[in-house]
Order: sequence, then structure tokens, then C-alpha cells
Amino acid sequence: MRTSPTGPRALRYLRFRSPLRGPWLTSVFGAVLLACLPLVVLTGLLDYVAYGPGQGIPGDVGWLHLPIFDWPTRPSWLFRLTQGLHVGLGLVLVPVVLAKLWSVIPKLFSWPPARSLVHVLERISLLLLVGSILFEIATGILNIQYDYVFGFSFYTGHYLGAWVFIASFVTHVSLKLPTMVRALRSRSLRTELATPLDRTEPEPPDENGLVPTDPAPPTLSRRGLLGVVGGGALLVAVLTAGQTIGGPLRELAFLLPRGREPGEGANRYPINKTAVAAGITDGAAGAGWRLTLTGGTRREFSRDELLALPQHTADLPIACVEGWSTVQTWTGVRLRDLAALAGVRSPGSAFVSSIEQGPFAQATLNSGQVSDPDALLALKVNGADLSLDHGFPARVIVPALPGVHCTKWVRGIEFRSA
Repeated sequence: MRTSPTGPRALRYLRFRSPLRGPWLTSVFGAVLLACLPLVVLTGLLDYVAYGPGQGIPGDVGWLHLPIFDWPTRPSWLFRLTQGLHVGLGLVLVPVVLAKLWSVIPKLFSWPPARSLVHVLERISLLLLVGSILFEIATGILNIQYDYVFGFSFYTGHYLGAWVFIASFVTHVSLKLPTMVRALRSRSLRTELATPLDRTEPEPPDENGLVPTDPAPPTLSRRGLLGVVGGGALLVAVLTAGQTIGGPLRELAFLLPRGREPGEGANRYPINKTAVAAGITDGAAGAGWRLTLTGGTRREFSRDELLALPQHTADLPIACVEGWSTVQTWTGVRLRDLAALAGVRSPGSAFVSSIEQGPFAQATLNSGQVSDPDALLALKVNGADLSLDHGFPARVIVPALPGVHCTKWVRGIEFRSA
């Protein structure tokens, strides 16, 4: 490749002349991401743990496995909080991520590409950081929309991508934190927010090449740019929050999955997978359906026989990996009462199976999840029978349990002694 004193010929035609770019502006965006991205990462990893030992996807992750502990049932909104923060905050940060990438784009084309060993490490970490965060954003948004055009397992790709991001993020922060601190101290945020367009000037020249040598006249002040980015983040928050907190904001939840209509009447809440999509027929879930309990003894119950047992009602949230959640009033038989009927007085776990076939057609519940007084085999919701799309004739509902493990169309429960 022919080169010039400034690098390859192609790079001579790339001119980044915005007078707003500079170490201080980049560091402001970086500080926001440094404060918020660890929370997105932590909640995402906790959500993986919430599935329970051996039940997360991917299953065998070797040395990337997380500490194993029994996911608690209290507070009942725990998974709703962690998953809502993971998805919601991740979306809110998208404008900040894009602004940060815009602010450092000259560095992506700097020449020579490596000046020292530290510079090589910085460039590699930057490449992995940019690639992994864009990958996580893209796959996460597509998952929210149930759009799996990428052709591989979302769960596997997102989990492995998260570890690439964590490694590159830690490396990049270790290398650039002193630079960021110095840059933030170089200018006053209060002063910049009070500076209008006609007094906006470029930052002093920097060794990293973020400040242009031939800046164009400003068309936006720094406070204007910060306002645009902050306003974009706020808009995303308004258009996202409703899927987690519900209420009037749910109608504004633009990023809720398209084409997914809720049920009707008492069953009017989000449907993750319809009965048709799951291959559930009226015959399999009709009058001939029986619940099989195993453990100490084998028992079978029709739905009418389950309705004749002592019923318990609880207001509980159900939350899904796509970020949506809802609180409904559930009525059914306590799981611990069913365990007793199966001859297991002190259940250590329970294996729940569904009429449905597939990777999420079964779930293993830990001792606390089986014994919680609000853990139910739900038969009704909001005073009405469950609809077929919502799991009729019976579904599991457990406080703080990931929605995908609140198994629908339950056909059997195996209770195991502690």
C-alpha cells in the first residue's frame, strides 16, 4: 500500500473537523458509561444465575461459569428488577454509546496504528470493546423483537459476547482511566453548560489526535450536544420503561415486541409464546388432561380435582428475558401442598414438565422456590380461568422466578426430597 507522511492514501480523504471533539467531551461520555455499564453487566449475569444450576443457556461454559447459589424468592420482584434494569438501562445508554463512538472516531483511523506496546494493547482493547458493545446492543434489541435473523443462539452469543466486552472494558478502563480523570479536570462542566454556540471553541491540541488540527466552525455548542444525547437517552427511557413498570407508560413502550397481542379480559397481559406456536392443542389440554405428581407416591389429578383442593391467591409479577413484566393476581394450589400430596414433606427440589416440547418445556425449582407460600400451580388469573395461550389448564408461578421457568401447560411435577 502506498503511503504518505500522514498514512495510507485512503486516510488522507477522511477529515474529522468537528470543533466539539476532544478529550474532555469524550471523557464525559466515558464517565457516564463507566458509571452505568457495570450495572448492565451485573444485572445480566445475575439473570443468567437466576435460571438455576445447569439451566441457563449456554449450559456448559467451562471456566466462564458463574458462582452457583439458590436464586431467592424474595423480594418477589427481584427478577423483574434485574431484568428490567438490564434491558431498560442498556437501551437508555445506546445514545451515549453512539455519542462516545462519534467522539473517538478519529482514533479508529489514526496512523500509524501502533506506536508502542501500550498503544497496541489500547488499540486491541478498543477494537474488542467497540465490536462487543455493538454486538450486544444489536442482538439484545433483536431479541426484544423476537427477531433472530443472526442465525445463532441468542443466549449463547449474548453470553459469550458479554465476556468479550467485560475483558475489553476492564482492559480499556485500566489503560485510560488516568487520562479520563485528567481530561475531566481540565474543564468545568458547569462552565460548558453555560457556554453558548457563539463562544464555543475547540479544546487545546491533544496527543491522541481527538482535537482537529483544522476545525470547522461550530454548528452546535457542547451543551447543545450534551442536551441532544441526554434528551435521546430520556426519550428512550420513556419509550422503554412501560414494558417493565406497566401502567399508562405501557402504551408508550415502543420497543415492546411488535405483533404480540396480549390476551383478553382477565387474561389481558403479554403472551410470550402462544399455544399455536408451542404446538398445544385443545385435545392435549382439554378434558382428558391430567396432572401427574411423583415423589414418594404417584398421584394424578384432573383440573376439577385440583380446583377442589385448598386454593391460594397471590399478586405476583412475571418477567421475561425480553424485558417486559407484569403483575397479575394468581389463584391455584401451593406447590408445597402438592409436594405433600406426592408424599414429599420436605422437598429439596421439583422438576416441572410441560405438554410443550423444547428447551424451555421443563424447569427445576430449588427448595425455596417449592416451599415459598406464594409458589403456585396456578389455575386462574384475575379470578378467571387461564386462557390456553397463558397456560391452561395449569401453569407454575413462583416469586422472582424468570418467566420462562414459570412453565405453562404443566403435565407433571416430580418432587425430590432434600
